[in-house]
Amino acid sequence: MRLGTLILIMAGALALAGCAPGRSGAPSSNGARSAETTPITELAKVQVREYKGKKLGSIEDFRENSIKGPQVVDLKTYRLKITGQVTTPTVMTYAEVLAYPAYEKDVTLNCIEGWSVNILWRGVRLRDLLERAGVKSTAKTVIFHGADGYTTSLPLDFVVSKNLLLAYQMNGVDLPTERGYPFQVVAESKYGYKWAKWVTEIELSSDANYRGYWEKRGYDNKADFPGE
Repeated sequence: MRLGTLILIMAGALALAGCAPGRSGAPSSNGARSAETTPITELAKVQVREYKGKKLGSIEDFRENSIKGPQVVDLKTYRLKITGQVTTPTVMTYAEVLAYPAYEKDVTLNCIEGWSVNILWRGVRLRDLLERAGVKSTAKTVIFHGADGYTTSLPLDFVVSKNLLLAYQMNGVDLPTERGYPFQVVAESKYGYKWAKWVTEIELSSDANYRGYWEKRGYDNKADFPGE
């Protein structure tokens, strides 16, 4: 099914709160992020902890389980690529991505290790980025590549129907380096290994059975969290 058709079908399926970015660590004139070197403990002091009357977890409530440790991304050279089964391969700077309409929603990340944390995420809709590149009718899968070489994937129709976000903020502050700065996939209702961090490339593929880093090592490719 073409992306345009999916969008028309799902246009009213999920309400999102659209608002201006309001970033706490906007890029400075030389391309560096003003909050780039701020320790996560300091960011935790200014994060929001409640959303629409609902308590939120903390940006500190995560365990470090990435395959190569936290990645440090330089905004001066950073580019987000959209490749594969698209009509127009696209390359965007951090600022160009953030120029898209911003949305926010509180979503719980459930880790396969047995812990969970609910966070208010702010970002851009992946489907908006995919529209820019023009998804071919042969595309079935969205593959996410991280700066550390990590990969994982999600079905294209799931990404579109759920209005998944590519987040750049959590609890009102820029993503800390430890949490995936500059961008993390908010793969709601999926286990945490589908929440790719330090995203550098979004690849559209015709391979419906593509398996990423952990999936090749035996993890379930659907990664559905029970009850969601």
